[in-house]
Amino acid sequence: MMYRAQLCTADEERIVTDMEKCHFVTVFRECDLGQKGYLSREDLKVAVVAAFGYKPSKLEIDMMMAGAVENNLPGCGFLTLDDFKRAFADVTPHLPEQTVTEAFREVDRDLDGHVSFKDFEIVMRHE
Repeated sequence: MMYRAQLCTADEERIVTDMEKCHFVTVFRECDLGQKGYLSREDLKVAVVAAFGYKPSKLEIDMMMAGAVENNLPGCGFLTLDDFKRAFADVTPHLPEQTVTEAFREVDRDLDGHVSFKDFEIVMRHE
């Protein structure tokens, strides 16, 4: 399965390959020290470097962490459709809302209206 991810402008699209998705899952697991199910501030810095080869600034880490706290992401164990939309709006603001909603529905494997890490992991493994 392949996903289209829109980049900086409305005309640019890029395919996210299965290999890239596997890479992101591997990075998450390796950076999630203690297998907490989420990334701490330090874990996140390491994950961004490992995943993208880019060392984020303190401000960028602060913004990512503030967004997660604001959306009640740490510790709640799942994402709602609104959380999903906010996260995609921050990362890919030009991606059509319908595409984000369809992606959410595909990731919400048990159709409970929440994307848990287990849902995410199943999609990444294609089980």
